[in-house]
Amino acid sequence: MGITIKDIARICNVSVGTVDRALNNRPGISPKTKARILQVAKEYNYRPDYVAQSLARGRTMTIGLVLFDLYNRSFAQLANAVEASARKRGYSVDLVLTDKDPAIEKEVLNRLHARKSDGIILFPINEGPEFEEYLQSLGTPIVTICNRLSDHWDYVGINDRQAMKEATQHVLAQGYEHLVYICPPLAYRGVTNIYTQEERYQGCLEALAEVPEGRKVSLEVIEDKDYVEVLRRMPLEEQKTAIMCSCDAYALEVMHYVQYERQLRVPDDVGIIGFDSIDVLKYIRPELTTVEYNVEQMGCEAVNLLLERIESAGSQKDVTVKERKQRIIDYKIIQGNSL
Repeated sequence: MGITIKDIARICNVSVGTVDRALNNRPGISPKTKARILQVAKEYNYRPDYVAQSLARGRTMTIGLVLFDLYNRSFAQLANAVEASARKRGYSVDLVLTDKDPAIEKEVLNRLHARKSDGIILFPINEGPEFEEYLQSLGTPIVTICNRLSDHWDYVGINDRQAMKEATQHVLAQGYEHLVYICPPLAYRGVTNIYTQEERYQGCLEALAEVPEGRKVSLEVIEDKDYVEVLRRMPLEEQKTAIMCSCDAYALEVMHYVQYERQLRVPDDVGIIGFDSIDVLKYIRPELTTVEYNVEQMGCEAVNLLLERIESAGSQKDVTVKERKQRIIDYKIIQGNSL
């Protein structure tokens, strides 16, 4: 059995409270005494008893992070940002993945609740009153990110609709006559929560609705998960075509297909635009035009908002709709060489 705080206090002939202040860098202790305590702790290889600390604090000092998966680099970047921000505040992160499965989402939420996570950052795949009632029953502070549930929940995200509207207007300003919009999640409308993707699609439609009379612009929407297979059947060269992708992951696969299988030039033969500005784009040529928002800021804002709820000691049910907060992250269009 390792040395305890009581053992260190006895060796240094000080109180347990003094040892606690030294080990946790709190004020109210002389530099000489603090140095002596830290030296003894080092000599005896002291390791904190996190279980005991959790019992004393009434917290586990862990938060849950629920994401779809880590295939999309923006999710991985978000997870890194949440972990780094939480660690700075003394919390560890329990990352769980749902694989976009509503049933798995409930399973992992139950698991986080059973582990007594102090709070949860949730990218929800479920939606609706029944699911929200279930979340309320957990009695755990929850901050939603990207996919909105309702005004009953704290939320961090971007204005996806306006961002995609501006991105579409940017494409139209380049003189494109035919738009191919790729967004496989649209196939799950009414089945799962696709708030983010639906908002982006609606933004595209709003931009097209404002095209001046006399200008003809056609739109083709691909909701099939095998979107490259659908592209194979399209005569992309017949009109001035831009392929609009609802995330960069789709755009990169499309660019690879267009350039290496279809042997078309980007942007001379076909234009491509993405969304998310994931970090690997710096390795891609031509540079992809995309919508950028600060994923790291999103993660930090989610942690800060969640810890506000945790440290206010109020349960999920104690916060009224009027007290709910939302943090909307800025975005901008990054002009690459793919349009």
